Amino acid sequence: MDLRQITPDFAVAPQITPEDVAQAAALGYRTLINNRPDTEVDDQIDSAAMAAAAAAAGMAYHHLPYFPGALTPELVAGFEAVMAEAEGPVLAYCRSGTRSSHLWAMWQAGQQQPIPAIVGAAAAAGYDHTGLVPLLQQHAENN
Repeated sequence: MDLRQITPDFAVAPQITPEDVAQAAALGYRTLINNRPDTEVDDQIDSAAMAAAAAAAGMAYHHLPYFPGALTPELVAGFEAVMAEAEGPVLAYCRSGTRSSHLWAMWQAGQQQPIPAIVGAAAAAGYDHTGLVPLLQQHAENN
């Protein structure tokens, strides 16, 4: 499992397996967010299997499918609602971790965190969010 720690309470990962869910729980993660749409690729693990693995590991599970290129206000609001209630630490995943990190960045901007700090934290985890800055600024202004 390729965990990419963005903050002490939030990490992202590329696609994980049900076995990885048990390992994440053993590492202390309490909430799992799946950002992969079930129909993204033919051979991926579906959300029902991941929900069952999370339940078996004692983790809260949320499926917020983020289709490539479709960072919608509704998706951001759904992520923010999950994070408002989530017991941490939280692990979110998608195909590469990028879309999960985008949602984290939008949530942070909505929380009025400094955009350079958001971009820096993402970069430290291996994600370039410089192209996301205009959306982060817009989201911060609207909250």
